[in-house]
Amino acid sequence: MTPKTLGRIAGILGLTAILAGCIDVTAEVEVLSETEGRGVSTITMSSDFYPMLKSMGAQGSDPDDGFCDEAGAVLTETEDGGATCTIEASGKLADVNKEGPNENAAFTVVSPGVVRVAFKTEGMAGQVTEGQDAESAAMVMPYFEGHDVTIVVKGKAITDTNMTLSEDKTSAKYVIPFTDLLQGTAKLPDELYAVVDTN
Repeated sequence: MTPKTLGRIAGILGLTAILAGCIDVTAEVEVLSETEGRGVSTITMSSDFYPMLKSMGAQGSDPDDGFCDEAGAVLTETEDGGATCTIEASGKLADVNKEGPNENAAFTVVSPGVVRVAFKTEGMAGQVTEGQDAESAAMVMPYFEGHDVTIVVKGKAITDTNMTLSEDKTSAKYVIPFTDLLQGTAKLPDELYAVVDTN
């Protein structure tokens, strides 16, 4: 799910303002070799939000809401009435980079078997709020409190990163509060990066 898609969902929330819904997004990139990788994005919607969005889609009120309509997306409805959308791509790193949350990722081979993964953050917050007026944005904020966008880079060994490194040094994570993105106040470095040694 791209930042613009998140913006459309925020717009739906702002227009309805009737739910106590929640959305969490995780974008994961796993570097398998110098040339191969796997990307997975997971979007989770609560039972307070998903039924309303599903109903709007069934009525055709917003056919471009963008939730789980990407190629290869798998929608799983949970017993409690919520839903999870998973988008996965495997293969050449360049191909993994084309769709979903990994579309802003750049992969650079820095030495044999060592790949630097970088996400440019310029404009990220602005893209999420694109097209939203101040009143809609203010109405949406309470529904996204405590929910995040999480970026994860995984591999055999992370040798350098400006993200939070796991204890076993096989993954790096960065969590961005949704409210900061929606308000355009997220204080992000110019890029989020992790260097993965696949040797």
